[in-house]
Formats: sequence, structure tokens, C-alpha cells
Amino acid sequence: MQVLSLNGSRIWFDDSLLITEPERCFDPNYWQQQDAITGKASGRGTTYFISTPQLPMALRHYWRGGLLGKLVKDQYFFTGWEKTRCAEEIKLLQLLAEGGVRVPRPVAARVIRRGLIYRADILTEQVANARDLVAVLQQRKLSESEWQGIGQLIKKMHNLQVCHTDLNIHNILLDDKGQFWLIDFDKCYQGKGDKWKQGNLDRLQRSLRKEVQRFSIMWDESEWNWLYNSYKES
Repeated sequence: MQVLSLNGSRIWFDDSLLITEPERCFDPNYWQQQDAITGKASGRGTTYFISTPQLPMALRHYWRGGLLGKLVKDQYFFTGWEKTRCAEEIKLLQLLAEGGVRVPRPVAARVIRRGLIYRADILTEQVANARDLVAVLQQRKLSESEWQGIGQLIKKMHNLQVCHTDLNIHNILLDDKGQFWLIDFDKCYQGKGDKWKQGNLDRLQRSLRKEVQRFSIMWDESEWNWLYNSYKES
């Protein structure tokens, strides 16, 4: 990653993936002027999907959640450039991508500092032609080999000691080539030891149980063993 520092801000960017000026790539209006925005997704904030000659990208601003988010929507306490949310996320994505885990590649990140607070944005690869597992499981069951593939993907992540603090079926994607991806690594980290790994798996299992009730996904408890045994054997 290249680093650009100017006027109280810092930008990290991969110059092999980003050919536009780094200072402009976090502005949705810039991409709109280029007729490059292909869609949007709304959640805590708006994610913009962008088409470029290099790869499809996703632009996201960091917004707080919970009660605190109602007071300070997008401000964070500054304790160092490398400790900002976006800097930590791009480091994890880079580690995982280089380690063979299918995650969106980091393209660029920006921190704007004002005294003791900062705001941040991140630009990543968009996983093309993919749906999350909720959408897939609303239409069909996964095969045994597909559940095994998910288990192996999670094991690869854990072998790199990366703890996904929000591992659920909304954050697992399936693309049109039959490949699974992991997304949303904000607030995730590299952990020590192995005790926390079972907690990641338990969270994923709870998410499956929950979405059976909420969205009538096609899954039953017996299928968990396909994922879990594959994870253990990988």
C-alpha cells in the first residue's frame, strides 16, 4: 500500500488497482460525474458500487451504531493513524487475501483527522455477481460439498488468527462461479491462541437458527455437521 499524507488526512492506496487520484476516490459525486456508480446498498449508511476498468469497487463511509451512534454518527477517537478503523480493516483484508482467503481486496482508505477525532472511508473490491447466504438459502438448500467449502474457508481465516467478530450468514457470499467469500471485517482483529475460534463458529450457527425463523431459509440442524466437520478436518 502507498501512503499519502496531506492537510490533516492520510490515505492508503494500492496503485495497481486505483488509477484515479486518491484524493478524489472517496467522493461519490466524483464517481457520479464519471457515470461509474452502478448501484447502492443501504444499511447503517450507503455503500456505493462503482465500475472501473480495473475491477468493480464498493465505497463505504464508517458510521457508528448503537446508542452512541445517535450522538456522534461518524466520529471516532484518534489514537494513531495505524489504529484507525479503516487502517486496521485494510491490513486484515490484505493479510487474508495474500493468505488465500476469498475476501474483497482493499483498494484505498482515508482518515480525516480534526484534533482528537477522525472520520474514515474505505474503498474495496466488490464481489461481482454474488449474493449473501440469506438470499441463496431462501431459494435452495446448499449441498454437502458447499457447506464443506464454507467450513474450509473459515478454517483458512482462523489459521491466519483472524477473528471475525460478526460472522453470520449475511457476511458470507456465494458468487456465480460457485465460490464463497467472507466480507465485513470492520472491528475484526488478529487474536492469540485458539479459544475464541469456537465463539466465531457458535455465532454463525446462531445466525442460521435465527434466519430460519426470520426469513424461512432452507436449513436444518443436521447440515451444520457438514460445515463443522470440514472445518475440524481442514
